[in-house]
Amino acid sequence: MKFIEEHGLLRKLGMGLVDIAMIVVSVYVSMELRFEMDIPPQHMRATLHALPLVLAIYMLCFSIGGIYRVMWRYSGVRDVMRLCVLCALACALTLACNQFMTLELFRGVLVLIGLLSIIFTGGIRMVWRVFSKDRIPGGLGDAMPVMIVGAGEAGAYAVNICNKDPKRLGRPVLLVDDAQSKQGLRLQNVPVRGKTEDIPKLVTRYGIREIIVAIPSLGNSERMQHILELCYETRCHTRMLSEPADADVADSEGTPFIRELNISDFLSREEIELDTDSIAGYLSGKTVMVTGGGGSIGSELCRQILRFKPKLLVIFEIYENCAYELEYELRQRYGQDCPVVTLIGSIRDRERLDEVFDLYHPQVVFHAAAHKHVPLMEESPAEAIKNNVFGTLNLLESAREHGVERLVQLSTDKAVNPANVMGATKRITEMLIQRYGEKTDMKCMAVRFGNVLGSHGSVIPLMEAQIRKGGPVTVTHPDITRYFMTIPEAAQLVLQAGGIARSGSIFVLDMGEPVRIMDLAKKLIRAYGYEPNVDMPIKIIGLRPGEKLYEELLTDAERNKMTRTAHRKIFVANVEPVGDEQYEQMLAILREAAEKNDEHAVEAIAKVVPTFHPWSGKGEGVRGAESRAG
Repeated sequence: MKFIEEHGLLRKLGMGLVDIAMIVVSVYVSMELRFEMDIPPQHMRATLHALPLVLAIYMLCFSIGGIYRVMWRYSGVRDVMRLCVLCALACALTLACNQFMTLELFRGVLVLIGLLSIIFTGGIRMVWRVFSKDRIPGGLGDAMPVMIVGAGEAGAYAVNICNKDPKRLGRPVLLVDDAQSKQGLRLQNVPVRGKTEDIPKLVTRYGIREIIVAIPSLGNSERMQHILELCYETRCHTRMLSEPADADVADSEGTPFIRELNISDFLSREEIELDTDSIAGYLSGKTVMVTGGGGSIGSELCRQILRFKPKLLVIFEIYENCAYELEYELRQRYGQDCPVVTLIGSIRDRERLDEVFDLYHPQVVFHAAAHKHVPLMEESPAEAIKNNVFGTLNLLESAREHGVERLVQLSTDKAVNPANVMGATKRITEMLIQRYGEKTDMKCMAVRFGNVLGSHGSVIPLMEAQIRKGGPVTVTHPDITRYFMTIPEAAQLVLQAGGIARSGSIFVLDMGEPVRIMDLAKKLIRAYGYEPNVDMPIKIIGLRPGEKLYEELLTDAERNKMTRTAHRKIFVANVEPVGDEQYEQMLAILREAAEKNDEHAVEAIAKVVPTFHPWSGKGEGVRGAESRAG
């Protein structure tokens, strides 16, 4: 039976032969019951004459009705009801043939054949289900069949979680693992049935509907990507088991450690090797302040900073909800007495900044506070100037006056040949960092990187929300590409860059290869078990104001002069500094422009950032188009 079941065509053929035998038995038993165990010869001859037609009708109904596509090992009430309906339909067709083709069979016999066919064909399937060696302990019931990838400690944990709530999470049917020594073994009575390369055929063979990948040790390696690609082929809903080490911060209301896939799981990234000694050297025992600490990157910086045991972590944030949630999380993870203070305030308020610096005397500052949403800043350019430029200036002045040792500002690839207001204002903040790095004793540096996966308002959360609503998933342009990093990657490299003592430098992070947003959308859709443009549409909506088709991490001039640092993923962009006269003129122009939120604000930004060419609606700034043409 096992050999027949595990080989698709042979399994169907075997079940068909069994059904033919059961129907023949049903015909014989019906005749015996009708004639009280003494069948007249003429009626037996008539029955044998009509038997091929009866068999053909029943088998045709079974085949068309999809009986042989059902995994009876995991069948439920609906599958049994389908069998009953198909037997009743076949019975009705034999009665009709008997009426119009004069088969000379008793109607009562034909009805009995239908009833006994249900009993015999259904009974043999239930026997198969009950006595199958590979059945699931306790049966599936209404639970969906689940495959666990990985038969190690994490796999055992995933099996345990699912078994606690099988109706919601499904029941583990089998595990796959590449270790030869684990093949044929059972983990909590769930069998290991193959290796990862067998995932597609095992999904078909066992009727799997969901896959849980439980190999956290692989991280985002190429091997993990290959496993996820195999899961794509199955169109099963695929999820991931997170590190058990995160148990202390798991959401008690959600599913412990089992999460949806996101595109960061498909980025092939080597594990970042941090020089922890250099980071600890400037963080351990120090008072560290993070502006915009409640944001995506800011909050991850706070999490990472606490690993290096600072004397005090000051979270400075304007949005109280984000700040409250972060502080709660940090105290849950690091203990209620961890050295964290959360302060509400804006970098645009110089008096508030001075008050904080006077009270806590931070020695290291990470500046992550900024207006970052490109389309919104196109509508409110003066606000971008006030917050991104003069907010940063306020912070630099206050930090200088209060003896801050080191200040690290987070910049963006949109500052390179900017085609939008947000990118242009971030380029101006890089100029400010250069200025204060050269003219003061404070070590100032900017770190330039691309899009961060999963950050507030970024493309991944938007796409996930669209998929959950049934689509469509929106993409601005079929050819648009972006550089991507995960939030932890970005935060770790920012900390590492902060340990490189090159004041006034603009550091550029190695972002790998740019990713097509269309490819990203298709991967995410398949991760949720859908097929792009088949059962989940993708809609092209056009480029948004200020949006380019391609982003760049360096200008042509910067690329020619780029130098390496001690860390292989961090480079220095050698940008010409701003002269004294140009600097004062720049601030005067911007102060005047910030007073009114109109086209003059954009014109003022263009005066002080020569590489800025306001968005034309074609997705490329003039400068960007020229550099690509050359």
